Amino acid sequence: MIDPASLKKPVSKLSSKQLAIGSVLVALVVLALKYAAYAMTNSVGLYSDALETLINLAAAFAVLIALWLGEKPADHNHQFGHHKAEYLSAVAEGVLVVLAAIAIFMEAYEVFTHPRDLSVPTIGLVLNGLGGVLNAGWAFTLVRIGKRLRSPALVADGRHLFTDVVTSIGVIAGVTLAKLTGLVWLDPLLAMFVGVSILWTGWELIKGSLSGLMDEAIDPEELLQLRTSIMANADGAIEAHDIRTRHAGRVIFVEFHLVVPSQMSVYDAHAICDRIENALQKEMPHAVVTIHIEPEYMANKSVFDDNLTLD
Repeated sequence: MIDPASLKKPVSKLSSKQLAIGSVLVALVVLALKYAAYAMTNSVGLYSDALETLINLAAAFAVLIALWLGEKPADHNHQFGHHKAEYLSAVAEGVLVVLAAIAIFMEAYEVFTHPRDLSVPTIGLVLNGLGGVLNAGWAFTLVRIGKRLRSPALVADGRHLFTDVVTSIGVIAGVTLAKLTGLVWLDPLLAMFVGVSILWTGWELIKGSLSGLMDEAIDPEELLQLRTSIMANADGAIEAHDIRTRHAGRVIFVEFHLVVPSQMSVYDAHAICDRIENALQKEMPHAVVTIHIEPEYMANKSVFDDNLTLD
């Protein structure tokens, strides 16, 4: 079995924390820009955009805390590590998004019932647009590196920022249209559309995180890679079956039964296991592998109907 402690790579850990700290700093800058834009324009649409950025800031802090907890080593009470802490962060972010949507709906309703004069100086829209550009660049960075690090918290944060970029574009266009046409009701209507959009984002975040908390299996592409690697490195064994996987944060847990000839020595069977584990560790650096050896005459039927004939 591969020791989970051997999976810790200081460079990856440092990169995750740097990204999380960077998210906090970017959110602070974008929040300042978008709130300034709202203050200049008195637009509830821009208010909704600024409020979503406030949620981004809270979520960035949640990601930082989750990464810190997730990287703590296994202990007596958490013998498989603390990797699932990242999923709790993503769930918390989804809840925060829902709360932001409720606040936006309340403000939009207030403006519908008590219309405001809409002032749209160019500098306000430019500040909001600049905040959107910063979010776009940072979102791309989070998703790209978060996937490489197998960090659901970073990826969720990046995907949420992408939706923020899209809504920012829509808000700027809508506020401009409302000012040009004099149809001030377009502003709160637009804010309500933003609220619906981020409600959907919150649902997606919560749904994706719950799948990890429920020990969902790895995706089909990774499973195919896993099966191919087992077949390529199990010379001397007869069959592999009951292949089970689950993911917790960036760590993949793999278990399966390996059938070997009944007369094979423990030493030789262990050597096959080492070869398979080393190959999987090379292809999937964050895999924790457990292999159960079975002599041929005692092999049980697979309950998953996923036998791999190896000889």
